[in-house]
Amino acid sequence: MFIHLKLTRRPILAALAAMAALTSPAMASNVGAWPQKPVRVIVNFPPGSSPDVVARAITVPLAQALGQPFVIDNRSGAGGSLGADAAAKSAADGYTLLASSGSAISINPHVYRKLPYDTEKDLTPVAAAARIELFLVARANAPFNNFDELVAYARANPGQLSYGSPGNGTAPHIAGEMLKEQAKINLLHVPYRGAANVLQDVLAGQIDIFFDPGIAISHIQSKKLKLIAVGSLKRSSLFAQTPTLDELGLKGFDAGTSHAFYLPAGTPQPIVQRLNQEINRIVQTPAVTSQIHALGAEVQVLSPERLRTQIRQDHQRFGEVVKRQGIRAE
Repeated sequence: MFIHLKLTRRPILAALAAMAALTSPAMASNVGAWPQKPVRVIVNFPPGSSPDVVARAITVPLAQALGQPFVIDNRSGAGGSLGADAAAKSAADGYTLLASSGSAISINPHVYRKLPYDTEKDLTPVAAAARIELFLVARANAPFNNFDELVAYARANPGQLSYGSPGNGTAPHIAGEMLKEQAKINLLHVPYRGAANVLQDVLAGQIDIFFDPGIAISHIQSKKLKLIAVGSLKRSSLFAQTPTLDELGLKGFDAGTSHAFYLPAGTPQPIVQRLNQEINRIVQTPAVTSQIHALGAEVQVLSPERLRTQIRQDHQRFGEVVKRQGIRAE
C-alpha cells in the first residue's frame, strides 16, 4: 500500500512542477520581453493641457529607453473620467498606460454621482511625475495686491469678487471653495469649460481671481496677472518669494494634485516596477525637469505603494471639502 501511494504521488508532483515551470518562468520570460509592440498612452485631457504636456515630455524618452513607441491618445471629457474609464477597461497586458491628472483620480469619485469604474479597484498606480500646485492669481487691475488686501476687499464687498474655474468639481473650483471656507469670505463662482477659457477672461479683466493650474505662468512673469499666493504647503521653486496660503494663515491649505501614470488593475508587477523605475529616472533628467518646472509644478519620484498612499490621502482631503460644500460636477 505504501509503495502504491508513493508511485501515484510522483506523477502528481511532476505535473505540479511542470505547471509551475510553465507559469512562472514563462510569464517572467514574456514580461521580460515587454514591450514587444507600441504602447498606447491615454491622456484624459486635451492636447496642450498640463497632463498632456507632462505625458509627452516623459513618453518620448520612455520610448527610447524601452525600444517601442509610446503613442499618445487624448481622451478628454467628464473631467478626465472618459479617459480613465477607457484605460480601466483595457487589457491588463502593459500595452495601455493612463496619464492622468490627480483631480480625475482623487476628486471625480466625490463629485460625480456614479462613475463607470472604481479608481481604487480598476487602476494600478505606477509612478507620479509632477505635483501640480495651484497659483492664486488676480487680474492686473484688481484693487488689491496681496492676500490681506484681497480678503479685506472681499469682506467689504461680499459676493462681488468673482473667481473662475474650469468647471464644477475641478481642482481650481474646490480650491476656491476652500479659500471661501477658510478665509471666511463670500466669493462668486463662475464655472467655465476648461482652464484656458478662464485664463482669457482673467486677462481681459472679466474675472477677478483664478486658481491657476500652471497655464498662466508666462502671464505672471510678464506682470499681466498678479500672483497673490501659492495654494500648497510648499513654496514654488519658480516663485520662491511668493508665500503659500498656509503661511498666510490658512493652515493646512493644500489644493495640489499629482499628474501620474496608471495601468489597468491586474497588470503583472514586473511591468509596473519597470515603468516605475524608468519614469522615476526620466523625470529627474534636466530636460524633463525643466518642462515640469515650466508648468510651475514640482518633480515627484514615488514608488507605486507611496503613490497609492498619496492618492488615498488626496481623496480623503478633497472629499471632506466636497461633502461640506455639496459640490457636484456639471
